[in-house]
Amino acid sequence: MVADRESASKTACPENVRSIIEREGKKRAKRFLSRLPENTGTLLELDHLFFISICLAVGAVTGFLGGLLGIGGGVIVVPALIILFDVTDLFPLTQFPANTGTLLAVGTSLSTIIFTTASAAYSQIRRGMVEWLVVRRWVVFLSLGSLGSSYVASSLSDTFLKTFIAALVLFVACVMLTSWKPSPSRDLPGRFLSALLASIGGMVAGIAGIGGANIVVPTLIYYNAPILRATATASAVGPAVALFGTIGYIYRGMEIEVPNAWGFIYLPATISIVIASVLVAPLGVRTAHKLPSAPLRKAFGVLMIVVALRVVWSI
Repeated sequence: MVADRESASKTACPENVRSIIEREGKKRAKRFLSRLPENTGTLLELDHLFFISICLAVGAVTGFLGGLLGIGGGVIVVPALIILFDVTDLFPLTQFPANTGTLLAVGTSLSTIIFTTASAAYSQIRRGMVEWLVVRRWVVFLSLGSLGSSYVASSLSDTFLKTFIAALVLFVACVMLTSWKPSPSRDLPGRFLSALLASIGGMVAGIAGIGGANIVVPTLIYYNAPILRATATASAVGPAVALFGTIGYIYRGMEIEVPNAWGFIYLPATISIVIASVLVAPLGVRTAHKLPSAPLRKAFGVLMIVVALRVVWSI
C-alpha cells in the first residue's frame, strides 16, 4: 500500500516539478531563518515570557524593598541582572565582548532609577526637606561624574567591574546588618571640595549602577546633615544622576549591536522592572508602618551577602 502511494506520488509529481518545489522550499526556509535573531542565549530564545517574568519579579522585589527599607533599587537590580544574564548566557563570549552583560546590567539599572526616583524626588520637594544649597553645589558635578562613568566602566575588565560591584553590595550589606551610620563631625564642605566629592560620588554611582542615594546619604550624614534631610536631598538629585548616567551608557553602547537594546540599556528588562517597581513600591511603604524594620534590614543584609558572592562566583 505504501509503495503504491509513493509510486502514485511520483507519477503525479514529475522529477522536474519536485526539484522546483524542493528548491523553492529551501529558499523560503533560508528567508525564514534569516529573519530570526542570532543565537544570543538559549533561555531567551526558548521563552521570552519567562525572561520578562523574572524581570517583573526583580522589579517587584526592588519596589517593595525600596518602599519598606528605603534602599536604592540599583543595589538589587544590578546583581540580579548580572546573575540573570550569566545564567541564561544571553550575551555569549563568542558574539560579544566579555563585559557586555555587566555593562548592560549597570546601564539598565540606571535607566530604571530615573523613573523609580522621580516620584520620591517630587514628594520630598513638596515636603520642603531638600537642602537646596547642597543640590546647587552637587547636582552638576554628580551628573558629570555619572555621565563619564560609562567611559571608565567600559574600559574596565569584566572581572574588575564585577568585583567592584560586589564590593559595593557587600558594603550595603554591612550597613544593613550593623545599622552603621558615619558619625556627624563637621559642616558641609566648600565649593571646591563639594565639586570633588560630587564628581567622585557620581562616578562611583554610575560605574556600579546604583544611583546617587547610596553615595550621597552617608556623605551628607558625615557632614552633619540630619538623616531625613540627607535622604530628601539624595532623592532630589537622584533622577539627574541616573539620567546622565543612562545617556552615557546609551552612547557608549552604540558601538556594539545588541538585540533589543538601546546602547547598553536592555529595553525588555527596563520596561518590566519599572512597571513592577512602581506598582509594588506603595505596598512596601504601607508594610513599613506595620512591621519592625530591624529584622528585615538584617535579613536583607544576609541576602545581599549571598548575592555578592554569587556575582563574584560568576567571574
